[in-house]
Amino acid sequence: MAQKSIKKNYIYNLAFQILTLVIPLITTPYLSRVLGADGIGTYSYVEAISSYFVLFATLGLTTFGQREVSYVQDDRKKRTIVFWETCIIQFIASLICIVAYVFFSLMQKDSLLYLVLVINLFSVIANVTWLFQGMEEFGRIVLRNIIFKLLGLAYVFIFVTERDDVIVYLFGVAFFAFLNNLSYWTMLPKFVDRPKLKELHPTRHLKTVFSLFLPTIAISIYTVLDKTMIGIITKDSFENGYYEQAIKMSKVVLSVVTALGVVMIPRIGHYFSHGDTDAVRLSMYRSYRFVWLIGIPLTFGLLSVSSNFVPWFYGPGFDKVVPLLGILGFLILAIGINNVTGIQYLIPTKRQNTFSFTVIIGACCNFLLNLVLIYKYESIGAAIASVLAETIIAFVQLYIVRKELSFIKIIKLGFHYYIAGAVMLAVLLYVRDYFTPSMLNTLYLVVIGATTYFLSLIILRDDFLLSNVNTIFKKVLKRA
Repeated sequence: MAQKSIKKNYIYNLAFQILTLVIPLITTPYLSRVLGADGIGTYSYVEAISSYFVLFATLGLTTFGQREVSYVQDDRKKRTIVFWETCIIQFIASLICIVAYVFFSLMQKDSLLYLVLVINLFSVIANVTWLFQGMEEFGRIVLRNIIFKLLGLAYVFIFVTERDDVIVYLFGVAFFAFLNNLSYWTMLPKFVDRPKLKELHPTRHLKTVFSLFLPTIAISIYTVLDKTMIGIITKDSFENGYYEQAIKMSKVVLSVVTALGVVMIPRIGHYFSHGDTDAVRLSMYRSYRFVWLIGIPLTFGLLSVSSNFVPWFYGPGFDKVVPLLGILGFLILAIGINNVTGIQYLIPTKRQNTFSFTVIIGACCNFLLNLVLIYKYESIGAAIASVLAETIIAFVQLYIVRKELSFIKIIKLGFHYYIAGAVMLAVLLYVRDYFTPSMLNTLYLVVIGATTYFLSLIILRDDFLLSNVNTIFKKVLKRA
């Protein structure tokens, strides 16, 4: 099978990742005003609880399926077996979780709020996007996502009109996600055949699946448990509302960096299955450099522009989102590095147990830090705990792979970007007080920051940036 273009697949997956998070952000100013911070905090808490059941239903199968398919990209028969074996495990796990979730929901005070999200568990059964990711067919994913995300967007503006419409909003988000996942089954005949039951032995994968499930549980500690602990400790839905809006925005920005990870997993897996260690190492160093190139300006940009952005975007009552965004912006660099070392390297090279170990360390640190910091600083404490936990994971992972990937070289790869980022930050901190909060002025600040950053890199003659710009110009001129 001919290899797909990494750059093209990155663009496809970037569109996929951004679309998944940007559509809710398009509705955020509207929802902030209609539902209020308490309404947003309520649906954030309910979603956080339901996501635990989704977590157990998924069992890490998304990563497992993508990786295993990448190993057999060129063999349709093996690919068919892997696909259906993974689907069987996914179906059984989801069915158990559906029954458990329904019982749990019926015992809650606002049972309907919880019950409506059982649709998310049916979405897990229907989800086969990992097949197309493993085949590096990212273009097929994007178009369908655009269609169903736009339908969901229209639904919100038409049907969510009052402060009590939290349940209406929850239903729409879950239902259109389910329809989107279901639509991929129409494309299956091109990639897999009908199953032959006598050839399927799903239990042979259980050990690997559970080893991938461990880091999935641990990751949930600082992606979902944050919200749960804020709700339990502060007993204040407003604090959860502030945190929800800030973490959502930081994830949108983060997706620009992590989109490369999903693209690189099947490619690294393919190189690894063929024993090409030099290609694996070269790809890894390029990924680290990409994180520095893109992550540094995004991190410093959130830190310096949030005070202008938050007031007009979220409306009155969301002032606390400003410092939260400034803190959570550092997740971009920490998770970006973790994504390269853990997701792009340890998982495709079958070292998921090592990956699990590092993530569990971070999760435990996050939990303990949350206990202390949320009591004292509420949502800001949760943000600090998340950044510290991800930073700990980054250092632990880099230490573990130090004999294969040079820590010093990884740090040196970011030298130009540290300088350019510092210059950009200094300029933005100086000029931002001259701009009152507005959409246009936020745009001005973004343009000023981006121009300063990239001009600094051109002055520094950064070969990574210049070579990629040169490649783009050549392709444009060739098509002209």
